Order: sequence, then structure tokens, then C-alpha cells
Amino acid sequence: MSAIESISEDSIRGFLHRPAHSVGFGLVLTHGAGANCQAPLLIAVASAFSEVGWWVLRCDLPFRQHRRFGPPHPTSAVQDREGLRKAADELRARSNARVCVGGHSYGGRQASMLLAEDAAVADGLLLFSYPLHPPKKLEQLRTGHFPQIRNRALFVHGSNDPFGSIDEMRTALALIQSTTELVVIEAAGHDLKKGAFDLAKLVVEPLQRMLA
Repeated sequence: MSAIESISEDSIRGFLHRPAHSVGFGLVLTHGAGANCQAPLLIAVASAFSEVGWWVLRCDLPFRQHRRFGPPHPTSAVQDREGLRKAADELRARSNARVCVGGHSYGGRQASMLLAEDAAVADGLLLFSYPLHPPKKLEQLRTGHFPQIRNRALFVHGSNDPFGSIDEMRTALALIQSTTELVVIEAAGHDLKKGAFDLAKLVVEPLQRMLA
């Protein structure tokens, strides 16, 4: 059974899930624009990975450390990516594992932008409900950095997500010059049913195969 440790040090705030027996993988997981690291989806995902031997650090992005409520300001994005970098370094130091980064919506977007800038930060990406465009604003695509991504990436997306249809997601993933996989959660919206689906089969196993 994994143990959960609270962390608040050197600009990293969150919870570290220590597996009972490590399989040599780690995951930094962060939240969307309106949430924090206590979001039900993140807790469910962290539990599913730690149960099979992954180290997981679910953490608050810097903007959330500075403000308890409200969305991030566009000027905070660089700091948020730097926070993700520090979290990845911290998890690697603690676990001696291969580290992936990712998260839900805004958190996943910042993780993807970070690896587009510096692929050496992590071994892979895990993105839940990537916010491809604002709802009903299909022309405002957030894919400008996709061609620069060189890391393997697993996307988990709901079939009813207003931030991007499944067809739009497939078109977007073709821009990435690396191995990608899209896992579709049927009848799920942007919150992905808060993790109430078979995470082990649909997320943990595919990511582990992708990194093997």
C-alpha cells in the first residue's frame, strides 16, 4: 500500500504518493485553471498509478500557491512552467525514476509547453482534457507548440468535451513529431467523470507500455 506525504518546500506544494514497491516510473500531476491538487480527478489518478508502483507528485502550480481561488493570469504561465520543472527535478531526485509530467486542462497544457521548450525535463507527457480551444471558439487553437514536442504523449479526452472534439484532437495530435495515443472516455465532459472510470486499464497500462 502506498504512503502519502505532504510537501511544502522550495516553491513545491502538494502531496507525494510513495509506492510500496517502485517500478521505476514517476509522474508529476497538476490541476486545471479553476482547481488545485486536491481535485478528485488528480487524487484518483495518483492513487491508480501509485497502487501499481509509480511515484506520483500531485502539486499546486505557482499561480495557485499565490491565489487560493480564481484562474491564472496569462503572465503567470512562465512561472507555472518553471514550477513544473522544479517538481519534475524534485520527484526524480526522490524516486530515482523515469519521470513523466502532465495534468488536467491548463496544467497539462503548461506541461506540454514546457516539454516543447525542453524535452529533457521529462520522459513523457500525460494530458487529461487538453484545452484545444475555448468552448465555441474553434479558431483559437492552442497547438502552436505541438510540432516542437518530441516526447511520447498520452492524451485522455472525453467524447463530450467542449474544449475540443475527438476529431479535432486527432487532427491536432498529428502535429506532434513523436509517439502519441488518444484515449477516449465515452460520454465524459471536461471533468472526465472526476476519474470514475477504469484508470488502470485506460490510462496506467497504456502509459506504461508507451514508455517501456
